[in-house]
Amino acid sequence: MLFLCPKCNKKLITDPSRAYCESGHSYDRSRGGYYNLLLTNKASHGDNREMVLARRAFLSAGYYTPLVTALVAEVLLHTESGALVLDAGCGEGYYTDAVERAVFDRDSKSTVYALDVSKDAVRELTKKNSRITAAVASSYRVPLADGSVSTVINTFSPLAIDEMRRLMGSGAVLVMAIPAEEHLYELKSKIYDTPYKNEVADTKIEGFELISDKKITYKMHLDSKSDIQSLFKMTPYAYRTRPENAARILELDSLECTADFRLFTYRRL
Repeated sequence: MLFLCPKCNKKLITDPSRAYCESGHSYDRSRGGYYNLLLTNKASHGDNREMVLARRAFLSAGYYTPLVTALVAEVLLHTESGALVLDAGCGEGYYTDAVERAVFDRDSKSTVYALDVSKDAVRELTKKNSRITAAVASSYRVPLADGSVSTVINTFSPLAIDEMRRLMGSGAVLVMAIPAEEHLYELKSKIYDTPYKNEVADTKIEGFELISDKKITYKMHLDSKSDIQSLFKMTPYAYRTRPENAARILELDSLECTADFRLFTYRRL
């Protein structure tokens, strides 16, 4: 395992029940096979279990298949044999799992690592794919060595760009998906009296060259209450919306909604 001790930055050694370093710091291995390397005393982090399960239900229904297909293609195009691929902010693992299976089928020498601050999310990921080396950890303090990562994927997660610069050597690739202007506009129209479009920030990132910018837009037809509610619950709108507005979602039997993504690929200079 390539994860480093988050306390002293020394190599972690593993046995069936734990990971430990020569300084004596030790981290238990969960029954799911992941390690908690998050150095904080706060009680909860990231997506809660309800959001994680809603995301799992919605994504497993295939609504974002065009995005994950494009993401996998970009990773395969730019990732060489023997690479270390990192999903920084993996969530429940929908994208990570697809990338790992594609990379493994082509090249069993490459490895995929994943991290997220949500223990519930990482637990779901390890249920999907035991080949992925996973940890509860922050993208802003990744327990991996400088220049060790060949490819980073980032899907709808905060981009800790300074940490990515540290991890990625020259020629390494970042594949990043973000919501574009029209993403879920119809859902927002049901929730808010004055819906808004998403803002897409400047695509320039210091130290990186933008080598691909793909826009993926299509209509999703949600024909069940459960799918509509899963979509709502997996978004930040679920906890930002007043109860009387959120109740409007419970009344919907169907919804036609726009999926609108930008998929960027950058090369580290």
